[in-house]
Amino acid sequence: MLATLALVFALGLRHGMDADHLAAIDGFARLRPSRWTGVLFGLGHGLVVTALALVAGRLGENFGFDGLSPYLFLGVAALNLWRLRWPAPHRHKAAPWMALGPFVMGLLLAVGMETSSQLAALSLAQSVPPLLLGVAFTLGMTVADGADGLLAAQLQRGRQANPDRAARASRVMGWLVVCLSLAFALGGFLDLDLSHVAGPLGLSVFGALLALRVWSRLGARVPQAA
Repeated sequence: MLATLALVFALGLRHGMDADHLAAIDGFARLRPSRWTGVLFGLGHGLVVTALALVAGRLGENFGFDGLSPYLFLGVAALNLWRLRWPAPHRHKAAPWMALGPFVMGLLLAVGMETSSQLAALSLAQSVPPLLLGVAFTLGMTVADGADGLLAAQLQRGRQANPDRAARASRVMGWLVVCLSLAFALGGFLDLDLSHVAGPLGLSVFGALLALRVWSRLGARVPQAA
């Protein structure tokens, strides 16, 4: 059982690095740069996976509302285009409802899009107690999504960074989110299977986010000791 749970945890990590997850998390980070964005998204997504494992593990590919996902990604793209067009200062207080936005998006994407790693985890529901399976998968996914959310929030806040570079890095990440979101929306409308590219794209996006964070800190002023 421990070996199976380790496998499910790894599947959760892999699922958390999918490009659709990172596009949604980074998109929300531009609207409300909170370190908890990725964690909330992962918990919302994992709640649905756990419920499926508990109640409907056998439904697999027959479950889901695939027509919902393209509209969610269109919304992410539109909100980030709006933010790119009219950037708000970092000290601006976001609307209270934005705090739960990542959690709700995680829920909806889990219902609207099934991926190979998520289905593989559900297929193990009969060999592992479903609740443990859901917890292990959610934990792995939340680790990956939480790390991305933390990096994205730091990038948007520009802490310990060169202000000019942080602003440019934020815009680069914003356009990357818009392009990825539109690509997933178009793929959904055309009924294209993008699961085989989601993993490599996700790793590339995470690498880009990490590189932008490092680049934005180059040339930052280091406070002098009194």
